Amino acid sequence: MAEGRGGAVVAMAVICLLVVALQCEAASFVVGDKAGWTMNIAGWEKGKTFKAGDTLVFNYQKGQHNVVVKKDPDDISMCSLHPDDKEYKSGKDTVTLNKGPNYIICSFRHHCPQMKLYINASWPI
Repeated sequence: MAEGRGGAVVAMAVICLLVVALQCEAASFVVGDKAGWTMNIAGWEKGKTFKAGDTLVFNYQKGQHNVVVKKDPDDISMCSLHPDDKEYKSGKDTVTLNKGPNYIICSFRHHCPQMKLYINASWPI
């Protein structure tokens, strides 16, 4: 019976090491670079490679914008906040990318057509 516990401990150690290794490879991107999360954000993501676990940093003046991580990919065109969405509004928000499609908007009136991102994050290699 002691062998079973030892194997479980080794398995947990390997899992912990994998998690740490994946986090070490994660990159951080400041959305909009020096300009920040603004109305002229369209195309910022082009030419960049994003991986699951990478973080996006959104800098903006609090109260002027928000950051909404959309849960439903079909809902991004609607540009509105729904109960299942995650809203950030501190002015310096960090979002961790999930594997696959990530949809992010500003839900303030008339902002979303210009302030929306679609980022497809791959698994870290």
